[in-house]
Amino acid sequence: MLTLAATTPGEPEIFASLQGEGPSIGRPSVFVRLSRCNLACVWCDTAYTWRFTGDNRPHRDGMDFARAANQVTLDEDAVAARIAALGGNRLVITGGEPLLQAPALARMLALLPPLHVEIETNGTIAPPPALDTLVHQYNVSPKLAHSGNPAALALIPERLAAWAEDPRAYFKFVVASDGDVTEVLDLRETYRISVERLLVMPEGTASAMLNARLRWLAPLAQEHGLRLSDRLHIHLYGDTRGT
Repeated sequence: MLTLAATTPGEPEIFASLQGEGPSIGRPSVFVRLSRCNLACVWCDTAYTWRFTGDNRPHRDGMDFARAANQVTLDEDAVAARIAALGGNRLVITGGEPLLQAPALARMLALLPPLHVEIETNGTIAPPPALDTLVHQYNVSPKLAHSGNPAALALIPERLAAWAEDPRAYFKFVVASDGDVTEVLDLRETYRISVERLLVMPEGTASAMLNARLRWLAPLAQEHGLRLSDRLHIHLYGDTRGT
């Protein structure tokens, strides 16, 4: 069984769109958004995947969500059938934190025809071999200090080192200030992260904020040799589910 996020009560968040960020930005993709996360970012734009009623972990909006209205549980074959029905050759598995459900994901992927599979992860969990052999790309987004997560939970040295050595892993850092960029540069040096697999992306859920932060971030990216990512889906669709 897989536990998925919901677009509306009872409707799993499985949809076709364009990849909005990271190394595959602009590519047509099928998305599957899973529920539950082991971290709690104060600026998380998918808090409905984890901040359920009774969860008091900090979030800047202070909102919580009814679990029954925001989670859907489906058999792996039902998820695979919905993915196949949307067509395409690229699958993006996001969350929440997908690797919390790695065994069920491996079973689901084994039911699908060959696809380019991307997993978006916060980088704290090692993928087990049964899943790892089916994945073509990891979009690893380690959470910096401004996320509100303790470094001991969010920045696990052995995991960061392993991702840095995996040529399938692209690092995508969410930044909002000069201090965040400094933290990225320190992590790049500490773990010898390839500049070809490291991106910085402005934090924000509205076009105006993203554009302002892109203008601020662009010269810093150029100065330090950092690859810059936008959030295309926000410009196209706004901060909405299923897009």
